[in-house]
Amino acid sequence: MKPRMMLVTGAAGGIGRACALQLDRNSPAQDVLVLADRDGPGLERLAEGMPGREVLAIPTDVSDPKSVSSLFNAIAARPEPLSALVHAAGILSVGSALDVDFQTWRQTLSVNADGVFLVATAAARLMLERPAENRSMVLVGSNAAGVPRSTMPVYAASKAAAAAFMRSLGLDLAPRGIRCNTVCPGSTNTGMQQAFWGADATVGRQSVLDGDAGEFRVGIPLGRIAEPDDIADAVAFLLSDQARHITMQDLYVDGGATLRA
Repeated sequence: MKPRMMLVTGAAGGIGRACALQLDRNSPAQDVLVLADRDGPGLERLAEGMPGREVLAIPTDVSDPKSVSSLFNAIAARPEPLSALVHAAGILSVGSALDVDFQTWRQTLSVNADGVFLVATAAARLMLERPAENRSMVLVGSNAAGVPRSTMPVYAASKAAAAAFMRSLGLDLAPRGIRCNTVCPGSTNTGMQQAFWGADATVGRQSVLDGDAGEFRVGIPLGRIAEPDDIADAVAFLLSDQARHITMQDLYVDGGATLRA
């Protein structure tokens, strides 16, 4: 098989980092891994831990069209075709719908929705220009896209918009053999999640497992909080040949927390 390129956004931390490490472990050494994130030093540290593979670490703000254009210009300058995109870049905002200001709304949508539009469409154009086997895009979304959240309405809206866009993009690209899917994590053991737990991490973690009736939030039926690798495994499956007949799907990886409402 000829060398290919794989792109991971949001690669410097959390789920994005786990996805990048998963691809590094399980992809042919000849494939080039492109890492993108606003955290340039974090990208460099991650790349240093991937000996034996060519890695391009490119600081990128996915909400900025010029930054995204620079990222894809660098990718297009390479001879290898882009065959895989994992879009994990995102930010969290919390607060009542009546208290969130418009600036927070715009900032959250610009990263979580605009960023998906900018990155996924640029990746699609490049995949169409230089075909490769098993071309696939996976968005890391959130189970908040599928159920109301009393404390994160803006975040939920941004993730719902992104997932809806990916399904429609998948429909447009299916006749050309490019698959588009979304993995929807629930509570996952990342820095973003731990910020919710407060001063007493043990109590905070247990409250996530048990749920909170005051916030109309159920617990996690499987009784555990996901690790980033749990999400990365699902992403890797959707990128793989084993998922070659799966597209336009939202795969919930949340231990049953949404009751698949």
